[in-house]
Amino acid sequence: MQEESKEKSKDAPFESLRILSERWKNGTFSEIIDDWKWIFGYSARYKGAIVFYTILGILSTSLGLVGNVAGKYLIDIITGYQIQKLPLLLCIMIGSTVFSLGFESVINRISTKLGIAINNDIQADIFDKIVDADWLEISKYANGDVLNRFNGDIGTVSGNAISWLPTIIIAVYRFIATFFVILHYDWVMALIAFLSAPFLLLMSRFMIRRQREYSKKVREMSSNLMSFEVEAFYNFDTIKSFGIAPYYSKKMRWWQGLFKDISLKYNLFTIKTNIVMSILGSAVEFTAFGYCLFRLWTHDITYGTMTLFLQQRSNLSGAFGNVISIIPSFLNSSVSAHRIRELVELPKEIHIPESAALDPLAKDGFRVQMHGVEFSYIEGNKVITKSEFQAAPGEIVALVGPSGEGKTTMIRLILGLIRPQEGETVIIASNGKTVPMNAETRHLFAYVPQGNTILSGTIAENMRMVKEDATDEEIIEALKISCAWDFVQHLPDTINSRVGERGRGFSEGQSQRLAIARAVLRDAPVLLLDEATSALDVTTERNVLRNIIRQRPNKTCIVTTHRPSVLGLCQRVYRVMNGTVTELDGAEGAKMVEDF
Repeated sequence: MQEESKEKSKDAPFESLRILSERWKNGTFSEIIDDWKWIFGYSARYKGAIVFYTILGILSTSLGLVGNVAGKYLIDIITGYQIQKLPLLLCIMIGSTVFSLGFESVINRISTKLGIAINNDIQADIFDKIVDADWLEISKYANGDVLNRFNGDIGTVSGNAISWLPTIIIAVYRFIATFFVILHYDWVMALIAFLSAPFLLLMSRFMIRRQREYSKKVREMSSNLMSFEVEAFYNFDTIKSFGIAPYYSKKMRWWQGLFKDISLKYNLFTIKTNIVMSILGSAVEFTAFGYCLFRLWTHDITYGTMTLFLQQRSNLSGAFGNVISIIPSFLNSSVSAHRIRELVELPKEIHIPESAALDPLAKDGFRVQMHGVEFSYIEGNKVITKSEFQAAPGEIVALVGPSGEGKTTMIRLILGLIRPQEGETVIIASNGKTVPMNAETRHLFAYVPQGNTILSGTIAENMRMVKEDATDEEIIEALKISCAWDFVQHLPDTINSRVGERGRGFSEGQSQRLAIARAVLRDAPVLLLDEATSALDVTTERNVLRNIIRQRPNKTCIVTTHRPSVLGLCQRVYRVMNGTVTELDGAEGAKMVEDF
């Protein structure tokens, strides 16, 4: 391995050219260009500000050069030359310095404003597209990975989307202008100052490959680490309950160790590169200094000219370095843009505009129906097979069966989060209007999923998530229907009492009643309760369901449950087992209750 590594380092420049050529052939460069076309799609919205930013940068650079040339003549005046021009030169130097400082301040302000604007613009746009992505496709990504892309990668893109092109233009202008200033006074000095450019260019080609590799590894590791952190904090109660905090601490340090290794490798690569660059820069600087001393000794130049030469040689190298340093930013942004585009380009949810025709018929209720439905998450492994189902207005319909047999999958099909590979899942209005389940029918449902879905804030804020203009009276009525008012009325601030994240501070049963109250407040024609009454006692469970039907007789209520207590209230009971959904008759339902 060591011999192979040494061989690679010897041939690095040539290897880079080979890799660049291969990437050109296999389309990698076209991907980078596509990524930047996507970035420029956002940049184009601010093209006026970008042009203004560029002009200010060029003016600031020009004033800096004027100030440097004026400094040369000022030194000559001090050393005994052309004293009559002293007042003019002082004014030029002071003026150029003040204007340059003002321009830099304005540029910094504009850059910050544009950075924030484009970051918010991209984040808002990407958020909307992620939310509208197909549920099956987006669920393939870990929450931490999505969060890392949403924050870290968008931050990288927005930081370079505005500044990258102006920075190139300004850096190239600075390089050319500085070179011609030196050339104006001495062509040999200009050549010496330019000596480092070819080597820097060669080094940049080598750095392109390594920079892109490290950038990918760091982002992937960052996503993995964030996924672990999100999962750990989300399951904080479980970790503490099982007493496995030491295990998670050990795992956290393992992830940190991997991240440290990658970071230190990149750091070592940067140090080696900087040493080589510094040695080259020092060699050119000593050469330039020796040449200037010789020219000064032969009285061919003045002290001011020597100072200008050395100063501009450093500026020329810095300007070229700025141009080269843009390449890593260019690559980092393309990597980040590609990661964001992976989410943006996921298949979208199905939207059927005709669904709006159902809204005026909501008061009459809707029938939910499945016919010949087949579905599988993984090809060849069917979760639901040739199944029938229906629930009519005014009915409570139960889906029962062992855990993991497909009850929650049925709920997802009803909500239109997933679509059957065979058959159909539809919603039918009182006039016979039939529409397949899709994203546009989802507002006709109120859904209480498994687990704790209460968010941090007040009880009222949790309720108003589903109905922003709900009055206190409406909230209290919903709490009464779900039997949550029994305990909320005794809290010091009643509906304005604080709730911790995931309902912290309340029992599981209380949190479930709050979640049901939120669904009741939404007052949708169809109510879906996915194991939503599992933490309630039998009496409360039955009271809640009776209250819901009394509130709106035409409401369609679909319940998934493991418990028999609710079955006596149901007009239909479906058993979900071995991939098949089967309607049970009265005798079978009674037998199931007995078996429970």
